[in-house]
Amino acid sequence: MILLQTNAPSDWAMFFGHFHPVVVHLPIGMLMIAAILEIISRKKGLTALQPAIAPILFLGMITAIISCIFGYLLASSGEYSEETLFLHQWMGIGVALTALAAWYMKVNWQQDPTMKKAYMPAVYLIVILLTGTGHLGGNMTHGEDYLYSFTPEPFRSLAGLPPREKGKSGEKKKIENINEALVYQDIVAPVMEQKCWSCHNANKIKGGLRMDTQELLMKGGKNGVIIKGNDVANSELIKRLLLPEEDEHHMPPKGKTPLTEQEISLLHWWIQNGAAFDKKVAQLKPDEKVKPLLASLASGSEGSNTATGGESISAVFSEKVSEATESDIQKLSAMNVLVMPVSKSHNFLDVNFVNARNFDDSKINLLTNLSEQIIWLKLGNTKISDKSLTEIAKLKHLTRLHLEHTAITDAGIAQLKDLQFLEYINLFDTQISDAGLKELAKLKNLKKVYCWQTKVTKAGVIALQKALPNVEVNIGWEDKVTKSDTNKVIAQK
Repeated sequence: MILLQTNAPSDWAMFFGHFHPVVVHLPIGMLMIAAILEIISRKKGLTALQPAIAPILFLGMITAIISCIFGYLLASSGEYSEETLFLHQWMGIGVALTALAAWYMKVNWQQDPTMKKAYMPAVYLIVILLTGTGHLGGNMTHGEDYLYSFTPEPFRSLAGLPPREKGKSGEKKKIENINEALVYQDIVAPVMEQKCWSCHNANKIKGGLRMDTQELLMKGGKNGVIIKGNDVANSELIKRLLLPEEDEHHMPPKGKTPLTEQEISLLHWWIQNGAAFDKKVAQLKPDEKVKPLLASLASGSEGSNTATGGESISAVFSEKVSEATESDIQKLSAMNVLVMPVSKSHNFLDVNFVNARNFDDSKINLLTNLSEQIIWLKLGNTKISDKSLTEIAKLKHLTRLHLEHTAITDAGIAQLKDLQFLEYINLFDTQISDAGLKELAKLKNLKKVYCWQTKVTKAGVIALQKALPNVEVNIGWEDKVTKSDTNKVIAQK
């Protein structure tokens, strides 16, 4: 039995070991070509191919030996399942030894009728060993079901394989009722399976870490635990995901498909809420970065419109819009405007003017061609006025609008009456008064309004909450409007 090294391998060992996946393809190709040539050259008219077989066998044998050496060095990292690795190593050594025997027989025994009979069985054995070795190597790298995971019907049933899970090919699995979905099992685990498990599974345990079971995920690896519930700042998993891609500790490593910003936000949200394995979506409160992902996973009407604690996931995510043109995005980017996708599964955009504070009414028409795609717009601290709101009113899918520290007034707010998806508006430090709040009452999906340091009064807020009972209005911590205040006014009416 081959013993795995327990001491940390040297840099030289790992340097050459990492060439194993490159070198291993040479003997596979050469030895398979030699086998094919041996078979077809025995047909009449193709005997001229015979002289090429011995040199190909020799090169296949040499590269197989080199591959075995590099494979042994790679195995010294201790990142692979000992049982699978043991079989893979010895079958690989078997390929090299059988190729050596086949080459020797081809060169020296072809004139001996008795000894010659052992040659073709050796060739067939090479093919069998190559197939087995490759299959085990694929298992260690990609998982045990790598070879047959995509077997289609009816062959899948005939082979006795279980039905293939939806979402196995990388697409997000649709969930009938998003509220009843288990956060880890139904939402977090599929992301980890796609982006993390290939390096941290039963057959490949990089860094001593397995992530394919709940117990081992929480146990961590050789550097300790990677997830600390309710403590995102000290959770190594999030730290590694946020490192620059060129950093050697970045997860996943360079060359692997990285997690999207939204997927990282999902993990952040799960850990921040305790990293529990038994919690349902309805028991946690999603933040704005997580809502689009939850909406994209929901396929049922209840799931697509409702989030935890009765908080809705915007109906806008059920809308289908075309992809924005690159030229329209570039016009904004050239002005230091941040234009980012909201969700990988939608074409909606988040447009942020935080770095473009000189933006004014004269350039607002740059948003017109993106009127379908923009759902989050942050114009705070810019030089826009009511004139710009004429164009903003055309952003028919807008759900979040930041207008804090701008010159807008009640007249501008009146132009937003047709924004049926608008849920959030920030009017902090503007000239808005109770008249502006009265205009907001026409926005039936409105849920949050921020109007600190404005001309808004408590009476205006109560009037808005009477028209929109579910709206939350924040006018500053010194002057809060309670439900009882609103109820008293309603009762007096």
